[in-house]
Amino acid sequence: PGQTHPCQVRRCTEDPKGGCSDPRSLCSPSCTAIPRNWTLDPAGDWHYRWISLMVLPILYNWVVLILRCQAHTGLWQALDGLSDALYLLDIAVHCHTGFLEDGILVRDISRTRRRYLGSWTFPWDVMAVLPTELLCLLPGVPRVPGVPAARANRCLRVPRLFEAFDRCETRTGWPNVFRMAKLMLYLLLGIHWHGCLYFALSAHLGLGVDPWVCPSSARPLRRYLHSFYFSTLVLTTVGDTPTPQREEELLFLTAGFLLAVLGFATITGSISTVIVNLSSASTAFYPDAGPVRRYLRAWGVGGRLAGRVVRWHQHLRAQRKLPAEWEVLQHLPRGLRAEVAASVHLEALRRVGLFRSWEHGVLRQLVLRLRPQVFGPGEFVCRRGDVGREMYFIREGRLAVVAEDGVTQLAVLGEGLYFGEISLINIKGNTAGNRRTANILSIGYSDLFCLGKEDLAEVLAEFPCARAAMEAKGRELLLRMGQLDTGAEAAALAAEAEARRRLQGLEVALEGLQTRAARLLAQLEASALRMALRVQRLEGRLRDAVTDPAVAAVTVV
Repeated sequence: PGQTHPCQVRRCTEDPKGGCSDPRSLCSPSCTAIPRNWTLDPAGDWHYRWISLMVLPILYNWVVLILRCQAHTGLWQALDGLSDALYLLDIAVHCHTGFLEDGILVRDISRTRRRYLGSWTFPWDVMAVLPTELLCLLPGVPRVPGVPAARANRCLRVPRLFEAFDRCETRTGWPNVFRMAKLMLYLLLGIHWHGCLYFALSAHLGLGVDPWVCPSSARPLRRYLHSFYFSTLVLTTVGDTPTPQREEELLFLTAGFLLAVLGFATITGSISTVIVNLSSASTAFYPDAGPVRRYLRAWGVGGRLAGRVVRWHQHLRAQRKLPAEWEVLQHLPRGLRAEVAASVHLEALRRVGLFRSWEHGVLRQLVLRLRPQVFGPGEFVCRRGDVGREMYFIREGRLAVVAEDGVTQLAVLGEGLYFGEISLINIKGNTAGNRRTANILSIGYSDLFCLGKEDLAEVLAEFPCARAAMEAKGRELLLRMGQLDTGAEAAALAAEAEARRRLQGLEVALEGLQTRAARLLAQLEASALRMALRVQRLEGRLRDAVTDPAVAAVTVV
């Protein structure tokens, strides 16, 4: 007691049972301390499981209330009691559900209860659980068979159903499939209600009295299936229904057709949205080959080149290569984006020999600047003499260092190697400057990481040890290729040392000048202060001379 909890910002006092008694404690999810007043995180797994469970009683009331008959009364009463019990438990869960305030989850049970009781959800939930079926016991109130209409208030919990559907749509890995399933559920539920109302109207007019109403049958399932089939014909605007004979039948069929037009437009729009989302989700990950093919066709270029373009796009989709992954992650905060990118690419970077000894912080900075690129068979990654603007790390595939003829292989580069850094890091004595020193050809499909010159310079500026390691490796390669002028390197090092010495001399001289300027400024301020005091004394004597002539005479003397 009285000790600071290791995972809390505030001081947490422990009760004798070892739980956190402070309802405002900011314990992390991994904390093993159990708070005395439990609350649910609205974004947590337990809250998600609970609202998923609440889907069952809400759908039960929406489906069964209008469907139930006088038979199986005991079963209906048992299911009604279970549904009402879950409704009451959901009210208690609402009282124990935390909320965010200034970005921090509030777990104070008194505040969560007060917030729920003051919201519009509470009276709505209370009205949904009122025992309105007891009204049938009052004298003068006609009894409703099966008590479906008296329990109609149970359908008021539909906002909780929508909340569960929205949460499931954000959590599932197949959101478009879930949207289609949800749309089919709404469609079947609408047909179900329309069919039950059709049967109620048929029972009111008389079953089997004319061809339009539901035929009389001893089997309830047969009557329900006929009503469901009739409503399907109406709400899908198929028609082909018997001609109505009475005013009630005409009005009911007209209203059904009007609802069908509205529902058909809504369903068509929803399906179109799902299809657009499917195509946009695919485009977000994979580039579209259509514009490139149309461009080549417009300029009369095709054949082998167009085939290479198509095969490249097919390879991306077949092997699940994602060249546009940074566009997908661009809306995440920088820290979270670094975490996601590191979790995906950090193992691949560790396989690169250059990065095995680098610190984790360097790799986290580096992974945000890497751009994945895929090269096809026979495609040149870089050519000798080109200006180097980026370096490459081989994630997967094999590349060949070829001679000027483009056929003779001088060396083969595989997974974990890198190239192109010599033209970026400005090694002293490099006779090639910022030009490429070799021809690199992709043998098959090669998956590479590309790092730009500016991005590499920013990373190496923050981590000089990594820069020294890369410069040593590049110098070794230049010596092996005979493109390192040691004399020029020595001259450059001497010039750099001389420049550093002169810079140090200038810094010393500048510090001396700053010291002298500060001393002169201090002397000037002291002189100004003495002058101000002298002027103040003279002004005082002048005022005394005006009031006393004797003092004025002395002052004049």
